[in-house]
Amino acid sequence: MNANIKDKVVIITGASSGLGEATARHLGALGAKLVLGARRADRLEALVAEITRDGGAAIAVPTDVSRYADVEALVAQGVERFGRVDVLVNNAGTMPLSPMVKVKVDEWDRMIDVNIKGVLYGVAAVLPRFAAQGSGHVINVASVAGIKVLSGLGSVYSATKFAVRALTEGLRSEAPDGVRTTIISPGAVDSELKTHSSDADSSAAVQAWYEANQIPADSVARAIAYAIEQPANVDISEVVLRPVAQEF
Repeated sequence: MNANIKDKVVIITGASSGLGEATARHLGALGAKLVLGARRADRLEALVAEITRDGGAAIAVPTDVSRYADVEALVAQGVERFGRVDVLVNNAGTMPLSPMVKVKVDEWDRMIDVNIKGVLYGVAAVLPRFAAQGSGHVINVASVAGIKVLSGLGSVYSATKFAVRALTEGLRSEAPDGVRTTIISPGAVDSELKTHSSDADSSAAVQAWYEANQIPADSVARAIAYAIEQPANVDISEVVLRPVAQEF
């Protein structure tokens, strides 16, 4: 257990797999109280059962982050169950990579809805509560593709993650007293993101590259825990992590 994490109420979106699931397990083992949101209720319930069986505290709230009402309900149920909210991990994301010439407009729309609007909806749901209590922590999961444009396959995906970077830096400067912000920018990490491409050629290339380079999802979980566990007057504004073998 970590004294600065134990009993903190942490909301995690996209918690049914990958980075979100690994973060839930890791923070649960450190004593956090978890409010887990994702669309796949069955997987959420199974994760909550596992965490509670191991002595942790967690609830599952089916959530589509592209709907503000869902995100507000996620936060409200966390407050109802645990009395407060201390940390929001905006982790839900989608990465259907393909060249822009393929004109996958529906996939562009979905990335904007999940990767940008989903982050904003999370911020909107917690910020008034954080301001009222004089403390709180918003952790936004972005990508190294939000630092360098993944041109050729991921220009639109990069655009969404550059937006997350801008929003996080803006929130850092605007945040009410006592509210911390962190942007986590992973490289190739083992998750379902690599399977999101509907374009067959792009999907094959992405999955092969990931399989050759990816690092475990708990790498990100440890980075998130590091940001949370700092003293209240310390803000870990940014963490970038990637496989040693990754060039960009």
